[in-house]
Amino acid sequence: MISIKKVPLLSMLFLTACVTINIYFPAAAAEEVADEIIQDIQSVVPEENFPDELKKSQLKPKSEFSQWQVSFYQFIDKAIASVVSSAHAEANLSADSADIRRIKASMRSRFSQLKSYYDKGTIGIKSDGLLTTKGKVSLKDRNKVNKLIKSENSDRNKLYKAVAAANGHPEWAGQIKSTFASSWVSNAQSGWWYQSSNGKWKKK
Repeated sequence: MISIKKVPLLSMLFLTACVTINIYFPAAAAEEVADEIIQDIQSVVPEENFPDELKKSQLKPKSEFSQWQVSFYQFIDKAIASVVSSAHAEANLSADSADIRRIKASMRSRFSQLKSYYDKGTIGIKSDGLLTTKGKVSLKDRNKVNKLIKSENSDRNKLYKAVAAANGHPEWAGQIKSTFASSWVSNAQSGWWYQSSNGKWKKK
């Protein structure tokens, strides 16, 4: 009998690639990711209010060794995860990629402007999670509000596709959008308008 210890690591990794796993949409993980991303976008702390220690840690460059360590452990983590032999395994959902970071930065920079219109009741969250005008918009603000809504809705749709792509399942984009639709409402602040599933508008 051959000891498992004698099997080369590369051979073990090759064998794990042969394991057939049916991955189902991880609804619970998607909810966590949606809340995490939305709270990040809507909880912007001005840089001057950051603790000095946090500023230093952000400015301090990572060494090549630490970056290599992170990559190595990520590789090992993925290799171990692939060994799971459950016929109905539920995947974890990654919320990090270059595209996701770029889209989040764009949405974060826009949020302070959107918030003022959320608070005034000028805009509301539709049942699909996208934004629309809710109350009357003054003539001087109309063009600005429309541009904000158009840009925000475009980024939200891009975000859902980016999250799906980051997890190797572009077909999940629709389900991720539905998950985010609920999270946009649950993370809305008091006084904001949102549309329920039956089409009626409510104030949080």
